[in-house]
Amino acid sequence: MRTENHWITTPVTTDLLLGALEWERTERGLIPHRLPARARAQNPDPLLGLAEVQPSGVRMLLRTRATAVELDVLPTKRVYPGISARPDGVYELLVDGLLTASTTVPDGDTLTLDMATGSLEHRAGPVGTARFTGLPDRVKDVEIWLPHDEATQLVALRTDAPVAPVPDRGRRVWLHHGSSVSHGSDAGGPTSTWPAVAAAHEPVDLVNLGLSGNALLDPFTARAMRDTRADLISVKIGINLVNADLMRARALGPAVHGFLDTIREGHPDVPLLVVSPTLCPIHEHTPGPTAFDPEALRTGRKVFQATGSAAEASAGKLTLTSVRETLSRIVRERAAEDPYLSYLDGRDLYGEKDHEELPLPDRLHPDTAAHRRIGTRFAELVFGPGGAFAPVSGTGTG
Repeated sequence: MRTENHWITTPVTTDLLLGALEWERTERGLIPHRLPARARAQNPDPLLGLAEVQPSGVRMLLRTRATAVELDVLPTKRVYPGISARPDGVYELLVDGLLTASTTVPDGDTLTLDMATGSLEHRAGPVGTARFTGLPDRVKDVEIWLPHDEATQLVALRTDAPVAPVPDRGRRVWLHHGSSVSHGSDAGGPTSTWPAVAAAHEPVDLVNLGLSGNALLDPFTARAMRDTRADLISVKIGINLVNADLMRARALGPAVHGFLDTIREGHPDVPLLVVSPTLCPIHEHTPGPTAFDPEALRTGRKVFQATGSAAEASAGKLTLTSVRETLSRIVRERAAEDPYLSYLDGRDLYGEKDHEELPLPDRLHPDTAAHRRIGTRFAELVFGPGGAFAPVSGTGTG
């Protein structure tokens, strides 16, 4: 057994990384992007930039017999004046697929977002280190999952034994797009987000395009999905359309058709699953936009409320109920010519009984326990026998 570390520094290269669509090399490190530069250039909203650079589902994958691993990183901490401080992002290490250790890095840059004025202030900070020791002294596959909700640059990798990329494991690639729920908001760690939980059940190689606040049927997101290698594709549509009060009923149908048409240009025969919103009582029958509850804000708590009126739904404002009806109809009609297209009602993943047992702490996002339930249900209903992503016997493909 080794008693002291003789460090080997290995360049952080993309053959050691999974889960991002693009990588940006800067003077300080390597940034994972979950949307390509062309897509990012087509949207000026800084909130999309903040969401796509948070590496939900992005991980480092190594084959090594190292017993100690150090990953130098440069996180970006988000600060919201008047709201309780956010916890540091979590780095989780898996050995041969089993969660073995986790840590946080308190150092890094700071980004202050003033919710009242919309201003952003960025301050540079020091590089920190995610350190893992006591790993088993044998050849093994090591995964380091980056924080799902905190942007980070990868600076340097050190180990006490050589590392190599893991050979192709023959897994199917699951490409998923959704809202902050799919991004992993309020999950305790990167492997606790519901897509990560579902992916671990199969297992499949997850590419998570859950973009907090930005599942808005954007054409550039559809084009990014069209151009990304995938064996399985799912899109979870609805809650952000209501949150943002983005469109009316007249626009929703054509926008969904256009989004699916674009994906099909690159993936004509790939299983494609449309998932409607999970239960969210404040928006089931009440339109958006969604806003912070001012009474809660005065006590430093983040709680959401619907600011629309249920009466406005008759004028075409969207609710989760109306979105589900539209999605179900569109998939039913398209499936007549697209045998690889299917639909899942999000309430089958998290519904009324689940809400009674595991209510949404801020009225909008599930906590870690609810994420695990949603991910487990998805695995059972979608990857399980008879599901949209169930393997074909003897082929390993859908």
